[in-house]
Amino acid sequence: MAGAPALPRVPGMGYVTSLFARKMVAAAGAGVDGDALLRQLGLDPAGPWDPRTMVPATRYYDLLEQIAAQVDATDLPVRVGASMRCDEYGALGLALKAARDLNGALSRVVRYARLWTGVVGYELRPDPRGVLYLLHRPGARRLGLRLSNETTLVATVALAREISAGPVVPLEVRVAHAAPSARGVHEDWFGCPVRFDAGMDALLFDPETMAAPNRLGDEGISRYLVSHLESELSALAEEPPLVAAAREAIAQSLSGGPPRMEEIARGLGLSGRSFHRRLSEHGMSFQALTEATRRDLALGLLGDATHSLAEVAFLTGFSEQSAFTRAFKRWVGTTPASYRRAHPPR
Repeated sequence: MAGAPALPRVPGMGYVTSLFARKMVAAAGAGVDGDALLRQLGLDPAGPWDPRTMVPATRYYDLLEQIAAQVDATDLPVRVGASMRCDEYGALGLALKAARDLNGALSRVVRYARLWTGVVGYELRPDPRGVLYLLHRPGARRLGLRLSNETTLVATVALAREISAGPVVPLEVRVAHAAPSARGVHEDWFGCPVRFDAGMDALLFDPETMAAPNRLGDEGISRYLVSHLESELSALAEEPPLVAAAREAIAQSLSGGPPRMEEIARGLGLSGRSFHRRLSEHGMSFQALTEATRRDLALGLLGDATHSLAEVAFLTGFSEQSAFTRAFKRWVGTTPASYRRAHPPR
């Protein structure tokens, strides 16, 4: 029996690679009807494990929740994440191997993640103890999303351990949601404290781990692979019209303070509920889109010497420059003044 058609890669849509779904089903074992679950996603159970085949994120979360209803899924994210290998990510996986060090490899994930997921963004942020590697996934904290986030954190460390010449043990793992019934398997695998209810999903690495050379780091191969990835990235279509229109409406309203979703929706001819639903279909939330719009607008305005820092704060919706400075440091890792000095306006 054929399932619904699998979703091809459509930029802006809420999708994830089918590789994750296949690995989750395989790890669940005989406790679930794996073939039936894959067919629900439009995947042929006997078909190839092609990471370029995408499935809608909401249907992927449904799959994880169906698995969790049938088997104990506490350690499922650890088992699946630990099984990930660079070769399964195509050119991106090779680019991770060829990077000089872990910092370079994770920077490539931040840059090119859109090639295999439309629902997660990544960020490297300075921390007093080292570097935070954060994942940002908008949406309600349903069980499927929580399991997916845990898997992503484990997979990141698994890939880091594969490529790095030295041991990779985070200083700390931070998870935004509440702890599962047992957390021992997580801490045993990471080899460090795992803080749940931490307000973010992130890995904290020390500077030495980030700077340790990779086993196969190669500058020449890196340049070739990065050029290939840039071509793939540029081939992705522009933002969906709704998202682009919402960004523009948000940017225009920011000087009046943080916008309200209902007001932006009304300006686009939509109800608040309909607007929320359509953004969710693109793997976004209004809060995340507003935050991204403020950040991008701030970066653009800081490149214009005619705007003072106070004016940039006002135009991006902050009533006080100090609040803008805190937000900008959270976004970029440095203050607006330091950023402007490092990137002089043209």
